[in-house]
Amino acid sequence: MFSAIMASIRALITEFFHLFIHRDFHEAVAKMTLIDRLLFLIVHFIDKLGIWHRLPVFLGLFYLGIRRHLHESYNLFNVGRSTVGVRFNPMDYPYRTADGKYNDPFNEGAGSEGTFFGRNILPVDQKKKLMKPDPMVVATKLLARRKFTDTGKQFNMIAASWIQFMIHDWIDHLEDTKQIELTAPKEVASQCPLKSFKFYKTKEVPTGFYEIKEGGLNIRTPWWDGSAIYGSNAERLQKVRTFKDGKLKIDSNTDLLLHDQDGTPVSGDVRNGWAGLSTLQALFIKEHNAVCDTLKKEYRDMDDEELYHRARLVTSAVIAKVHTIDWTVELLKTDTLRAGMRANWYGLLGKKFKDTFGHVGGVVLGGLVGLKKPNNHGVPYSLTEEFVSVYRMHGLLPDHLDLRDISASPGPNKSPPLMEKVPMANLIGHKGEKTLANIGFAKQMVSMGHQACGALELWNYPTWLRDVIPHDVDGHDRPDHVDLPALEVYRDRERSVARYNEFRRTLLLIPISKWEDLTDDEEAIRDLEEVYGDDVEELDLLVGLMAEKKITGFAISETAFVIFLLMASRRLEADRFFTSNFNEETYTKKGFEWVNTTESLKDVLERHYPELIKKWMNSTSAFTVWDSPPESHNPIPIYLRVPQ
Repeated sequence: MFSAIMASIRALITEFFHLFIHRDFHEAVAKMTLIDRLLFLIVHFIDKLGIWHRLPVFLGLFYLGIRRHLHESYNLFNVGRSTVGVRFNPMDYPYRTADGKYNDPFNEGAGSEGTFFGRNILPVDQKKKLMKPDPMVVATKLLARRKFTDTGKQFNMIAASWIQFMIHDWIDHLEDTKQIELTAPKEVASQCPLKSFKFYKTKEVPTGFYEIKEGGLNIRTPWWDGSAIYGSNAERLQKVRTFKDGKLKIDSNTDLLLHDQDGTPVSGDVRNGWAGLSTLQALFIKEHNAVCDTLKKEYRDMDDEELYHRARLVTSAVIAKVHTIDWTVELLKTDTLRAGMRANWYGLLGKKFKDTFGHVGGVVLGGLVGLKKPNNHGVPYSLTEEFVSVYRMHGLLPDHLDLRDISASPGPNKSPPLMEKVPMANLIGHKGEKTLANIGFAKQMVSMGHQACGALELWNYPTWLRDVIPHDVDGHDRPDHVDLPALEVYRDRERSVARYNEFRRTLLLIPISKWEDLTDDEEAIRDLEEVYGDDVEELDLLVGLMAEKKITGFAISETAFVIFLLMASRRLEADRFFTSNFNEETYTKKGFEWVNTTESLKDVLERHYPELIKKWMNSTSAFTVWDSPPESHNPIPIYLRVPQ
């Protein structure tokens, strides 16, 4: 009798909720707790109005906090069996390991090289739709660049290089030994640089788990551990260390990477690089070595091994901090996200309070960094297949690098004169390393700083990437060229990543019902109809992310941002070296001070090239075009601001 009454009450509550929510969310909401249903109603109401980014900053942060909580509860799925065993003592592993093991005290293998990519959305089998519509048709008609569109002054080529620097830290799939071949259909063959191309399929590995039976393996360490310069295993680490004073190898004459006898760079990750990536790898090797010098001077009894480990902790934290409160703030250029990203690191109480009193008040007041213990929300740490998909940002790359003359006198707003336009094809792979050696570190960095990068839009994927030579894991050229935009469309399908509308639906974002919901561009609507017909459910994720109307100030789509919202927090919160071990004992007093006093990439550049920055950078951030005016002071406290 009692159970029947309770069932009736639950049915009434469910029916009540259904009155206010989109029908596509009924099933998802039914799985939520009562409190989460109420929280979802708040988010959903604001989403229907489309106003969260126009709310006063403190209300916008409230909205984002609720949304992050919902995704932490319902959009984290483990792939593979969780390790069950004896908990290790973190004191036995006071530093980051070469392969990412021994970070999570309850799961020694979490986040290590060769572990599964997780999921934010359960896999959607697309094996019967791998070629529907044909990836080369999608690439040709909707992605391939027609005319270069840039981001104005918001985002420069250093910013574009930075995200590749991060990708080389976080993610790379293990490939199968079996090759796939794609052939251009007749309708687009004349417009395709490659009429066909071969590539290795992603290796599908049995998980031994009933819910998600197969998964992909990450051959990089997904922790924020600087593996782009240190490598993701002991073998690679051996190649980059000098074994003297804790330092890493670099060409001290040029401040660029060293190379082996084959011309391959000596660095932590050497696959599919270009001159911009190599320049940032070199900069942070220099940063690591400078930390070593400082620690050696302060702590004379430290040997090579300890100097290396402590400097790696410091340098990795600097990289994470720059990404969190500098790069991301420029990517999502709004007061709400500036406040939100700084709150991730410092909490709502802010830097001055945290520097004075330490971490106080949990996540909200004190931030994710410095929490008493890491939090993985009940799911072993990994980066996810969906995270990989939303980081497909090759549209940021232009067709040429505008090479600047830094021997001349600065022009207006510290701008250097243009010397020549270097084709991007000359700056990638081994050829790019030779070109960079002729350009030099300083000229490359200044040139990237003064050039806007591409916009993430339809018809802006670089054409030169439609005929590009990929690398194997050791940085050697493969014999088969690939059409990268077509390959990326295929990869999402192959890895069972949901298509655009289902992707949004599962992230509790209102799905589109017609092309006009996605974009106002009439030409885009015509081309979308030509490729996909009237079926919006068939829209590929990559195409949807490029076509979606952007929030003012956002360089990426809102759909991609929701994955960022969840995973950017998780990268900090799940890592004990940013939580329970983020302290002077682990980093040393001097190392901890180094991290706490570094606020931006500009700080890093000024540390090593003060005259260069003084002469050529007018902007506040190194990630905006350098001849931009410095940001003016806003007297209104950030939490009280209202977006214009």
